[in-house]
Amino acid sequence: MSYDSKAATPPETSKVSHVAVIADDDGQRLDNWLLRALKGVPKSRVYRLLRKGEVRVNGKRAKPETRLATGDDIRLPPVRAADPAAPQRVPQSLIATVEAAIVHSDRDLLVVAKPAGLAVHGGSGLSFGIIEALRASRPTETLELVHRLDRDTSGLLLVARNRTALRALHGLLREGLVEKRYLALVQGPWNLGTKTIHAPLATRARQGGQRVVKVAESGKESDTTFVPVDFFGPRATLMEVSLGTGRTHQIRVHAAHAGHPVAGDDKYGNRDYNAEMQALGLKRLFLHAQSLTFEWPGSGKTFAVNQPLPPELAQVLEALGATRRRKDRRR
Repeated sequence: MSYDSKAATPPETSKVSHVAVIADDDGQRLDNWLLRALKGVPKSRVYRLLRKGEVRVNGKRAKPETRLATGDDIRLPPVRAADPAAPQRVPQSLIATVEAAIVHSDRDLLVVAKPAGLAVHGGSGLSFGIIEALRASRPTETLELVHRLDRDTSGLLLVARNRTALRALHGLLREGLVEKRYLALVQGPWNLGTKTIHAPLATRARQGGQRVVKVAESGKESDTTFVPVDFFGPRATLMEVSLGTGRTHQIRVHAAHAGHPVAGDDKYGNRDYNAEMQALGLKRLFLHAQSLTFEWPGSGKTFAVNQPLPPELAQVLEALGATRRRKDRRR
């Protein structure tokens, strides 16, 4: 059985089916494509199909982040939709939080200042994230995530409002033409100056249900540039970070690899140091996506947006600065 992906996809099938990817879906992530094509199937079920290899692209197992190309053959196993008598609804409190976090809106793009602790999409035990809340709030729109941010990271997130914008932005990301800058507080005094970390990253088997990323020769090429912008003596350094590649947990793993883990990082950081920083008021990972800049293809128009540190991180810097000033006065 095969059919055009423009056609309405039945949420329940009793046979294996094959779908040919059309031009409109060129460059889209496989998981996003599936969530749209298998509308009504629980997200947890969709991701389980991917983990088990029941969804195949051109006859091969594929990861959620696989980019589709026009003409790709997608094999879909028999699936069953959620019980329509008991649909899950996105909580109004989540919708209100996400709508209030929108810092830019135009005909092609929404920019959300994502709070730390809020996932960008459902899955991995979460029913809903930012994209589900936006779709519930704006049911007549075609909304797709342009990129991802870790759940514990705050800052700027791009959401496309049409397929044309999505394809354009995905093209820019693949070519490295979207400049993304982060602020990160790292442990100790950074004495490396401006430093680009070239270290391949590989995702290891999940530990306790979580992905673990490590530096490994067999991993994917990964480049992160760190620039110190403020020093807090032996305790910490505030860094501006830019990405040459966009791997999972890239900044956090490269910072730890350099010997300066990100403050508040309970996966790749230092437990004792995190406890010390918690005493200064740090209750989360100190990583914030502060700016995005790119040029729209064909128009020559530059798009730039900035988002200051959220209050809970700015207060930590204030506490560190106060400690530094007290020490300077004693000298």
